[in-house]
Amino acid sequence: MKDKRYLKLSGLEPLIITPESNFINVGERTNVAGSKKFLRLIKERNFEEALSVAREQVENGAQIIDINMDDGLIDGKEAMVKFLNLVIAEPDISRVPIMIDSSKWEIIEAGLQVVQGKCVVNSISLKEGEAEFIHHAKLIKRYGAALIVMAFDETGQADNYERRIEIAKRSYDILVNQVKFAPEDIIFDLNIFPVATGMDEHRRNAVDFIEATRWVRENLPHVSVSGGVSNVSFSFRGNDPVREAMHSVFLYHAIQAGMNMGIVNPSLLEVYDNIPKDLLERVEDVMLDRREDATERLLDFAETVKGSAKESKIDLSWREESLQNRITRALVKGIDEFIIEDIEEARISVSKPIEVIEGHLMTGMNVVGDLFGSGKMFLPQVVKSARVMKKAVAYLLPYIEKAKKDLAEKSPQPPKGALQDSETSVPPLGDRGTDSAGRILMATVKGDVHDIGKNIVGVVLACNNYEIIDLGVMVPPEKIIATAKEENVDAIGLSGLITPSLDEMVFLAKEMQRQNFKVPLLIGGATTSRAHTAVKIDPQYECAVVHINDASRAVTVVGDLLKKETSTSYKENIKQEYDTFRKDFLKRQKVKTYLPLSEARKNKFQIDWKSSEIVKPNQLGVHVLKDFDLNLLLDYLDWTPFFRSWELHGRYPNILTDEVVGEQASELFKDAQQMLNKIISEKLLEARAVFGIFEANTINDDDIELQNVSSSAVENLSTKGKFNFRTLRQQSQKAKGKPNIALADFIAPKETGIQDYIGCFCVSAGFGTAELAAKYVADHDDYNAIMVKALADRLAEAFAEYLHKEVRTNYWGYASEENLSNEDLISEKYKGIRPAPGYPACPDHLEKRTIWKLLNVKENIDVELTEHMAMWPAASVSGYYFANPEARYFGLGKIKIDQVEDFATRKNMNLDEATNWLRPNLAD
Repeated sequence: MKDKRYLKLSGLEPLIITPESNFINVGERTNVAGSKKFLRLIKERNFEEALSVAREQVENGAQIIDINMDDGLIDGKEAMVKFLNLVIAEPDISRVPIMIDSSKWEIIEAGLQVVQGKCVVNSISLKEGEAEFIHHAKLIKRYGAALIVMAFDETGQADNYERRIEIAKRSYDILVNQVKFAPEDIIFDLNIFPVATGMDEHRRNAVDFIEATRWVRENLPHVSVSGGVSNVSFSFRGNDPVREAMHSVFLYHAIQAGMNMGIVNPSLLEVYDNIPKDLLERVEDVMLDRREDATERLLDFAETVKGSAKESKIDLSWREESLQNRITRALVKGIDEFIIEDIEEARISVSKPIEVIEGHLMTGMNVVGDLFGSGKMFLPQVVKSARVMKKAVAYLLPYIEKAKKDLAEKSPQPPKGALQDSETSVPPLGDRGTDSAGRILMATVKGDVHDIGKNIVGVVLACNNYEIIDLGVMVPPEKIIATAKEENVDAIGLSGLITPSLDEMVFLAKEMQRQNFKVPLLIGGATTSRAHTAVKIDPQYECAVVHINDASRAVTVVGDLLKKETSTSYKENIKQEYDTFRKDFLKRQKVKTYLPLSEARKNKFQIDWKSSEIVKPNQLGVHVLKDFDLNLLLDYLDWTPFFRSWELHGRYPNILTDEVVGEQASELFKDAQQMLNKIISEKLLEARAVFGIFEANTINDDDIELQNVSSSAVENLSTKGKFNFRTLRQQSQKAKGKPNIALADFIAPKETGIQDYIGCFCVSAGFGTAELAAKYVADHDDYNAIMVKALADRLAEAFAEYLHKEVRTNYWGYASEENLSNEDLISEKYKGIRPAPGYPACPDHLEKRTIWKLLNVKENIDVELTEHMAMWPAASVSGYYFANPEARYFGLGKIKIDQVEDFATRKNMNLDEATNWLRPNLAD
């Protein structure tokens, strides 16, 4: 009997979950993402009434209550601590265990520090890697809590049986064997996804969860399994009888398989035995994937349960509402079909056309801002709202200018106070004179060409009445500073994607300090981070420096920075917060041991070259593709990053049926398909590629020497006849048996006498992007301008994927029998690797210059490099091809100065220049 280990939780009363326990129901109405009422009460700081929500859950049978405070307009940490402290004082609530639910570790830890009894943490996963997973698990263990582990790893969410059990087994082994976490305190959430969506890949969503649950309970001793049950019926929203049956059927089989807890809405649950037999048969066919036509049969039957289907027609009843309601609805829904006639009606109803903007339009945009801030609108919808707003303002502008001219003729020098700027000058959205909430300068820093994120933030701020001065891309620091002074801006926003942009931001902060600037500095972009901002940028500038990681946060941050009543305290708090973060960050830095470069080279990655598989390419040399047929790329598109660029998070195609963002993701996807069809049918964008495959061998440990390169490429070199790729080697002290890798290790050394090969490439789908986006901007349509750029990026990545496959199977031919799905390609299940300069395995962007000279990239396809090695057009991808089956991706990590010195010598450059380019990787 000693082997009986049960999950034991407690509030004021214990909750012991044994095999004999009934299903444990988790109440989620105290989750701001799961209850509109609870969100409103927390935002209004009406904590007393919020407690009644928790009390009602316990009274209705919830055995655990899930508390989540993740919302953009809430101080989640403060709200979690306050609410938990209030819960503790209410015995009728605190008698049950608490589930502390957050995606932010600082909120979870704050909750762990105040909660009583033994709680559950929801959740941790391998998403950020094993180190972060172990760190959080150890802290949870120290606090004495149980934990939920999401079936999520570095690759993404588990969406089939194999991935579920793979991640669960890996997580379990780490927790039990390394962290020494009690297995009975582990709860797995194996991801419940919708069924009956019409997509074949979703057919096994329920049965895979059920079978994975059975495997986990049989093979991972003592653990529990949980999940959010309502997800399974998402495709039948609006049809409660069918949803109730689906939940009951799912739970019936999942509980038998071992699911012993979860989030279930009792009001959407039918008694299994009470489900009509004909409905039960069809639901079970779907849940258990028993028939090819199961979805169609259930859909047909659902109509008879729900009642006759309503005629599909556009609802224009809102056109009968008041003028203000019509304008507000047009803005909220992004409908521009009637906006001009409504704005004209508004114009003739006021004494000055400016009043339409200050009244009707701003009233509507305030609603948009509130909805977005509370998580009830998503980014694509807000950008559509901006399109409607801009078209309305553009229509009004001639009337405003005429009113200004008429007034000037009547009173050339009006007395002070007779006329405000906002009454005479209103131009596009975000440029409303004295009426504006503030003036923000935005720029992508020198040498960088990426601006999708910057443009999105600009639109969101403009929707909240900020005047945006966008200087575009590749903006030198002197222009940023001069414009900021000339325009008297209230804040400066800097954006960057490539690593050299980080140094540009540091330099700009230093220069602003030297020139005694007093305006806040906003930092954003893919390579930026809170850590880099706090450690590298903030110390250089006395005024506030704030990292913004998404558009929804920008409005709140800028508002707090610029509001007179909060500005000073907010800036002081940010400074203090970053100072504390910086000190803690530096304390946490482990003192790593680094090998001298000579020793690291001795510990290189070893390949048995005598038996290694090396295939001679079918077609050596340089190849050029122009005016490429974009239709060929459609099957290679990876849509997940597309949704991420719009701040809709989830894995495609599951995101289309996600309970939170599914509806908006589906609408965005539909718009993207329409734009993609237009781009292809009208040939609005052009794709080009150049690539080459060459004889090569490794020399001097870390250099890859190319042989028999064409004369035109050799003529591009200052050193005739020599063409080398310079690689960098890991230098950190490794565990025994772990090598210090460089990319050169994957190419046969020259001294072996074995001829090896390497490839490199550059593809672009960006020709025409800037011009097409500019046309949309000129038509006041930021939504489609951003859409074009986002799709161009996806097409470029798809082109890189397509071309790599062609190289593997045709031009090189080392994987001629390959037959992989697009999912397999996205998961990089192919043989060989495609690393890119500027990324973890080869962070030196300067190697792009070598690729450009070797392939004559500028001459062949007209893709250029900026001074900081960004590619133009922006929708471009470049990199290497390695074919060896043992080639792998890795992160270089930190390196020592001796390698920088060696690197500078090998590249024939001075030490300062080499140090500047490699600084992000320099351990010193």
